[in-house]
Amino acid sequence: MACLIAAPCSGSGKTLLSLALTALLRRGGASVQVFKVGPDYLDPQLLGRVSGRPCRNLDRLLCGEDWLERAYHWWGSQADHCLVEGVMGLFDGRGPSAEGSSAEVATLLGLPVVLVVEASRQAGSLAALVRGFRDHQPGLELAGVVLNGVSTERHRALLSEALDSITMPLLGVLPRHPDLSLPSRHLGLLPPDELQDFQARSEEWAALAERNLDLDCLLPLLRPPPPLASGEGRALDPIRWCLERSARTAADLDCGGGSTELPVAIASDAAFHFRYPEAAELLTALGMTPLPWQPLADQPLPRGCRGVILPGGYPELHAAELAASQRSQGDLRRAAAAGLPIYAECGGLLLLGRTLEDPQGEAHAMAGLLPFSARRGSLQLGYRQASPLGDGLVTRRGEALVGHEFHRWELNDTVVDGSEPLWQLEGWGWAPRLEGWTTPTLHASWLHLHWAGCSAICRRLRDAAAQATPFPEGAEALEGAAVVAPPWSGGA
Repeated sequence: MACLIAAPCSGSGKTLLSLALTALLRRGGASVQVFKVGPDYLDPQLLGRVSGRPCRNLDRLLCGEDWLERAYHWWGSQADHCLVEGVMGLFDGRGPSAEGSSAEVATLLGLPVVLVVEASRQAGSLAALVRGFRDHQPGLELAGVVLNGVSTERHRALLSEALDSITMPLLGVLPRHPDLSLPSRHLGLLPPDELQDFQARSEEWAALAERNLDLDCLLPLLRPPPPLASGEGRALDPIRWCLERSARTAADLDCGGGSTELPVAIASDAAFHFRYPEAAELLTALGMTPLPWQPLADQPLPRGCRGVILPGGYPELHAAELAASQRSQGDLRRAAAAGLPIYAECGGLLLLGRTLEDPQGEAHAMAGLLPFSARRGSLQLGYRQASPLGDGLVTRRGEALVGHEFHRWELNDTVVDGSEPLWQLEGWGWAPRLEGWTTPTLHASWLHLHWAGCSAICRRLRDAAAQATPFPEGAEALEGAAVVAPPWSGGA
C-alpha cells in the first residue's frame, strides 16, 4: 500500500518531498498516481504536472467515505507507484477536530504515515515532537521521519540520535537551499505555469531525492493499492458510480446517451484555474463537451456553447487585463441575456460583479451582471454547510451540501432588491450568514463544491444546457446593443 506524507504543520516540506519522489520515479520511466488530502487546488497542479496524470483530491467532508475509497483504489491501482500528500498538520481537520484531516484519511485507507519535520531550529526536542505525533492516535502507523532544512552533518547526526532514542526510522534529510524553495502568494503555492524552467526544477527535485532520501526504505512504501474487490459494483469507475448514485430516473442512468451535442465553455487561463479534474470528467460522462475559454486573451465564447462555467482562481491579479477584455465580457453579458446557464465559484463570482480592485487598490470594470464591487478583505477559510433557500439552477430547497471557502476578497456596495439569496452558510467559528445568487439560469457563490460529492449539480447543469439556445444564435439580436440591465439582480 502507498504511504501518506504528512507534517506537524503547513510549510514543513510535504509538497517538496512529494514532488521529489514523484520526479525521481518519473525520471526512471515509472508511472505515479498522486493524491492530495483536502480541498487544495494548487499543490495538485504541481503534483499533476510532475506525475503526468491528474492529481486526485481525497476529501471525506466534500465527497464522502465511499468516494474516498473508490477513488484511491481505482486510480491508485492503475499506476506503478502511488503516494498521498496530506493537508496542513497531520491531525488538522474541520475546526479543532480531526474530521477531514490527513490522519483520518490515513486511518480510513490503512496508510502508513511518513512525517516531514522542518528541523532547522531543533535538536533534542525533535524526539518529543515526533513521539507526540506517533502516540497521539493509537492505531495510526508512523513509518518514519524525513527531516527538512538540515544543512550540516553535525546537525544531522544530532537529530538522528534524537530519533534513535525513540526507535523512529530516519528516512531522509533534505538540505536547506534557496533553489529548493517553492514560491507562494496569498492563497498558496504558485501554479506550474508561473514557475520558470519547470522541467529543470523537476530534474532538481529528482536529484534531491536520489541524493538525500533512504530510497530502500521509502520506495516500498509507494506500492500501489490493489483494485477493490469485485461484487456489488465496487469495481465500478468512480465517475460512473458517482452518477449512478445520484440518478433518479432511468433516463438519468443513460449517461451521455442523447444525440444532442452539449458544449459548455469553461474559463481556463491564469485567472481561472481552480477546478477538480472530476468536474470535466462528470460533464463528459453526461454527454457534455467541455470547451476551454480564455477571458484573459479576450477570446469570444465558443460558438455553439450551451453554458458557461467560471471556476475560481486569481482574477484579482489580472483585473486590468480582464477589464480590457471587452469581447469576452460582452459575450458573457450576451450569454446571460440569452438565458445560457452560468455557474460561477469564488474567483468566477468576481468576474460577474461591477468592479474588482486589484492588490494595489485600483478598481477595474467587470461584466456588471451582479450588483457588487469587490476589494481585498479579511481571510475567509474553512468548510461550510450550505442550506439552499429555494430552487435554483443547480440547487434545491431542503438539500444539504458541504463546500469549502477560501478567499481574501470581499463584496461591497451590494444592492439588495428583496430577492432571496442562494443559501445559508454555516461553519466552525463563523456566524451563519446568507450568501450567493441563484436563478433558473445562474449559480454564483464564494463556495467551492466538489461535484463528486454532489453530482446532481452537473446533471442539473446538463439539463439546463439542453434547454438553452446555442450561443451566439440566441444572442444575435443583442449584437451591437448594450445590455442595460442584467437578466437577474439581487444578492445576499
